[in-house]
Amino acid sequence: MKQPTGVKLAYLLAVLNAAIIGLSFLFTKIALEFSSPMDTLAFRFAASFLVMSVPVAFGWVKLSYRGKPVYKLLLLSSMYPLGFFTLQVFGLQHATSAEGGILYAFTPVVTLIIAALFLKEATTLLQKLSVFLSVFGVVFIFMMKGSSINLTNMAGIVMLFLTCVAFAGYSVLARLLARQFTPSEISYVMMATGFVVFFGISLISHTADGTLGTLFIPLKSGTFTVAVLYLGVISSLATTLASTYILSRMEASRMSVFSNLATIVSIAAGALFLGEQIAWYHWTGSALIIAGVLGANRFGRGSAGGSPIQSEVQAVPPLKSGQP
Repeated sequence: MKQPTGVKLAYLLAVLNAAIIGLSFLFTKIALEFSSPMDTLAFRFAASFLVMSVPVAFGWVKLSYRGKPVYKLLLLSSMYPLGFFTLQVFGLQHATSAEGGILYAFTPVVTLIIAALFLKEATTLLQKLSVFLSVFGVVFIFMMKGSSINLTNMAGIVMLFLTCVAFAGYSVLARLLARQFTPSEISYVMMATGFVVFFGISLISHTADGTLGTLFIPLKSGTFTVAVLYLGVISSLATTLASTYILSRMEASRMSVFSNLATIVSIAAGALFLGEQIAWYHWTGSALIIAGVLGANRFGRGSAGGSPIQSEVQAVPPLKSGQP
């Protein structure tokens, strides 16, 4: 069956999102050489909020929250970005980045379960097997690199697993809210919430430590500024706009499995920019991930396009800056 144009765009954006997120690991590494994790988050969401505020202020992007349940957007923001990044930052203080990568790979599985419970999304046996194949591909790469989950880091492991739950909850709730809000309306509240909370925490922390004067020192580095702009404008704002559109056209369980493609992009970026070696297990794991993503979207019920939410969703308003 021929797929509608909107569904084809959703698939294209899902792949593009994975590529952007995969590269974000590289830019995060760069940013953390100049700033602390919380300060990096503060600048990241300051950039995303300020950039999106420009087209809003000039009227290029129309927002209308009158008569709409804005409190649901605040609940959404509590899951992502607030819950996700807060749990990730503190989780990585008690666990390794490899453990974080392994646990994050289970996000599609958690999303599949939550989507089935709250959205009544039905998946076939082949879809479920494909999702697990994709997850296994990521875990296989980490395990072959000698990584594993150390259960003595239980606090960190629990928090990192909760990042999966937070992102899965965001995917499910965002699909529901796409019936009432445009992608721009959803994204603007999320970026604003991230900016207010993370920058507020950073200011309070520096004030308490007497180091407020050092907060903006990293911005003197052009490298840090470029990294933060990528993380804020492209990796946060653009992907949030795109994800909201994708979820209006595709089931949450379908979209989530694309996240594992970010592992492949991260491997490629490490090889190209950091000189990291690509071993046979990288190729094998990548093949399993791709096969799982294709299978999860090929073996669904009904049409390959899923069940788009069309009647109540407005098209993505044009953006002059930060448009996916």
